[in-house]
Amino acid sequence: MIELDDVAYSYGGGELLSEIKLDLQPGSFHFLTGPSGAGKTTLLKLCYGALVPTSGHARLFGKELRGMVRDDIAVARRRIGVVHQDCQFLDHLTVTENIALPLTVSGRDLLAESANLKELTQWVGLSNRADAKPPELSGGERQRAALARAVIMSPDVILADEPTGNVDWEMSQRLMRLLIELNRMGKTVMIATHDLALIRAAKSHVQARVLRISNRRLQLAGADL
Repeated sequence: MIELDDVAYSYGGGELLSEIKLDLQPGSFHFLTGPSGAGKTTLLKLCYGALVPTSGHARLFGKELRGMVRDDIAVARRRIGVVHQDCQFLDHLTVTENIALPLTVSGRDLLAESANLKELTQWVGLSNRADAKPPELSGGERQRAALARAVIMSPDVILADEPTGNVDWEMSQRLMRLLIELNRMGKTVMIATHDLALIRAAKSHVQARVLRISNRRLQLAGADL
């Protein structure tokens, strides 16, 4: 689905990532770890086409990223849901309206999608906050709203960048359960996180590969995790 083959990426004159090989297969679950500044966010951006490799090959759903025009990338992006580390919302819109933004942008009929939107809001536990504005939300509520927005288009792949970075342990577990449930529904999931305790806890509930960025390269994490 998403494939990086011998990918390198340079930033500010220095190489941040090198010789990256990654193949996200349908229904797989991956954790991506590594120290701050190692390039986790950059790697995710390469996976959804926000960045183009300095060298090597990035393929989104069988198409070479470097040869894709803007419309091709837009079509591919509809199949990828992204939960950003710093989730941004439009503060003048309600939670429901923010979750529905991808539908609005793609020209979908919101009236026809209202039942799905209501079900999704309930799934992330925000039914009682549906009419609230983003500034009124807690950190955990914002992250759940961001997850709902990322999956509203029913993507094949969910990429989450430190989705539990600003919430407590209980909320981290709740968010992880939602992501594991998406994987059980057949979605491919990759989560970038520095929280090794979270990875250890999740591994008892889902079959996951743990990848680590170290010295600019991507490695399969060993038993010392």
